[in-house]
This record gives sequence, structure tokens and C-alpha cells, in this order.
Amino acid sequence: MKKLYINNRFFFALTGVGILYVFAFFFPFLMIFGHIFLLLVFLAAMVDYLLLFREKNGLLAQRILPEKLSNGDENPVKVDIKNNYSFKINAKVIDEIPFQFQKRDFLIEKHIESGKNTLFQYILEPKERGEYSFGALNIFASSPLGFVSKRFTFQKDAMLPAYPSFVHLRKYELMALQNEFLLGGIKKIRKLGHTMEFEQIKEYVPGDDVRTINWKATSKTNRIMVNQFQDEKSQRIFMLIDKGRTMKMPFQGLSLLDYSINATMALSHIILKKGDRAGMMTFSKKAENKVVADNKSGQLRKISESLYNIKTDFFESDFNRLYQDVKYSVNQRSLILLFTNFETLDALNRQMKYLRGIAKNHLLVVVFFKNSELQTLLHKNPESMQEIYDEVIAEKFEFEKKLIIQELRKFGIYSVYTLPENLNVEVINKYLEIKARGIL
Repeated sequence: MKKLYINNRFFFALTGVGILYVFAFFFPFLMIFGHIFLLLVFLAAMVDYLLLFREKNGLLAQRILPEKLSNGDENPVKVDIKNNYSFKINAKVIDEIPFQFQKRDFLIEKHIESGKNTLFQYILEPKERGEYSFGALNIFASSPLGFVSKRFTFQKDAMLPAYPSFVHLRKYELMALQNEFLLGGIKKIRKLGHTMEFEQIKEYVPGDDVRTINWKATSKTNRIMVNQFQDEKSQRIFMLIDKGRTMKMPFQGLSLLDYSINATMALSHIILKKGDRAGMMTFSKKAENKVVADNKSGQLRKISESLYNIKTDFFESDFNRLYQDVKYSVNQRSLILLFTNFETLDALNRQMKYLRGIAKNHLLVVVFFKNSELQTLLHKNPESMQEIYDEVIAEKFEFEKKLIIQELRKFGIYSVYTLPENLNVEVINKYLEIKARGIL
């Protein structure tokens, strides 16, 4: 690999010598100065070369990577450089970062004193999950003369996985704790469904619910016996992620699928902290990436691994198949958050019977998205006829979304309608609200 590089300073010096020779054509006495300066330039370049190349390990450096990248977040990458030369150097750092970032002008310059270290960092913000391969860490060292540079290469071919967003989990945990106090005053209402666990069989006393009479035990003892239940200590929350073609729509570099995956990761963390059971699955043509609802240690890691390689398949999602899968794989009443996207009321109505089927046995929350681009059209003052048309069309789409919310509410289906960038906070708040109201 080539190690010697000639710097611009050398060519500038030669240009100066050339100009001197041009003037010497008109003023011959300058010719001797041209010869002297040309000799000095080549001598300086030779000395510069010897200074840099006589020391085999003049520079030592390492790239310090995190264990994994957090998708959609700022991830710091640190670089540590030590100068073993006996003189101050100018170091140009060119790191071959993964191609997914499409950064072609990476360059960091540092001045490092003799025998000293410098530690600095730069930020990478991945926009998709998967594997990110780093090339070599290249450092071009120049002496104070600056005529030539020596290239040092370190840490070739490092690979780093990018997982669903995890760096802000602690922040969401603190937000959830704060919201508990805000939601603590909400009046409890009658609980729906079977969110009770069997405790024991006891003799009937006035005031017991006659619907809990255990007729088999009653016939054996000749006394009225009832089943006694206690509140379920660990409720089940399932997150269903649509990975059909509607979820490929990008906003601020991240697709709706990635926003949903990041929100699933954040919500799972809060669910497990609350002692509830978190589970998930993805669907399009069929249900995949199933994780059974549980709250054992390692559950968050299991969910993270399942979310790691999920990609959209560009098919139209089959809600009929989803209904069947939920019916047979989620046996007990659960809170189900369905991450999908409906742009029109017609699109919702085609799937409504399946959503109603799921809502019949579970508490269903449909999570869908505001279009960030349309929101910008709604909140600016139109100045031309074209902008007026754009605003009217944006209002039409926004009104359609409100009709979708009303249609869902009519059949007892909850909804979260939010901007993609606010999704994590909105779904956590909805979960905390449902839990505080005791409606599961």
C-alpha cells in the first residue's frame, strides 16, 4: 500500500521556483537564486521524508467503537492517536466509514505534540438497521516542514450491527415515572374482559358475583361455591408491526417501519419495568418474528434480536391472516398495539371487520401516522394559487385521518395518531393511560 504522499506545500514551493525562473528570463541575475531555491526545496523534501520514515511506529491509533449502533440516534465513535515522533505533527484523519452514510468528504485535522495523545470523537446517525462495515482508519502525518506525508493505516474491516433505538430507554423510563404522577388521579372504571387470575374456590356469601358460581364444586358439596379471583399481577401487552409496503414511507430519513420498531423497543422496556409481559410479532403476508409475551430477564434482548433484521416486503398486508394468527396465538385478553398506516377511510373499511374481530377479545389500539410533509403545508400562509391548492388538499387528507379516528372509536377501538418523530412518547403515554384507568 502506498505510504508516501506529496503535500500541496511542495508544489507551491516548486511553483515559486518556476516563477523565479520566469523572471530570470528577463533578469538573468535571478537565475542563480532559482537554482539555489530549487535545491533547497528538494533538500527540504528529502529531510522531511527522512524525518517521517525513519520512525517505523511514529503514530499509533485506534478507533473505539460502541458494542452496537442505535438506529436513528447519534452514536459517538472515538479515535485515539499517539504521536511517537520527536516533533509536533499535523495529522489528517480519514476514516472509511460505512457506505450507508454516503459521506465522501470525511476529514478531521489534528495537531499533536511530541509524545502526546489526542482523543476525539465524531458522530454517526444510522437510518436503517443491519450491518455496518468500517474500512481502514487512515492517518496522514506531516512534519512541521509539511512537504510530504506518511500514511498510517489501522483497524481494517471492522463490522458493527445497528439495532433498534436503545440509547434513550433510560430517558423514557424517567418520563414514564413522571407520567405516573400525572395520570395517578384518573378515576378507575370497571375493568373489561378477563383480567383476573384464579385464586381459590370458596363458599358463597351474599354480595358475591353469581356469575362466578362453580357448579361442579356446588354439586359435590351441596353448598353454593364460587370461584374467587384476584387481579392479574402481570398483564399481557402485544405489539403487532405491519411490515407491508405502506410502512416503507420515509420521514427524516427513517421509514415508518423503523419508527414503529424503535417505539416497540422503547415501549417494551417500560412494560417490563412495570412488571407486565411484553410480546410482539410482525405481519404482512403472514405473521413472523413472534415473541411470546413474558417478563423474564432477557425478554428485552429477545425482542431486540427479533426486531434487528425486520424489513418490509412491499406486499399488501393480509389482515385476515393477522386476525387468525392473533386468535390462535394470543389466548388471553391482552392489550394489543397495532402499528400500521391508513391513509384513507376506504383503506380502513376494507380491514375493519378484522380489526373488530381482534377488538372483540382484546383491547386494541391502532397506531397510525400523521404525514409530516402535509403538516408543514397546513401551518404556513399560502401566497400563491398553487400553495392554496396544496393547503386544501392537505386539509382534505387531514380530515380523512380524523374520520378514521371516529370510525375506530365507533367500534370501541382506541387509536394513537401522531407524527413519526413523536411516536415513542405517544405510545408510552397511551399504555400508561390505559394502565392507570384500569380498562384492560
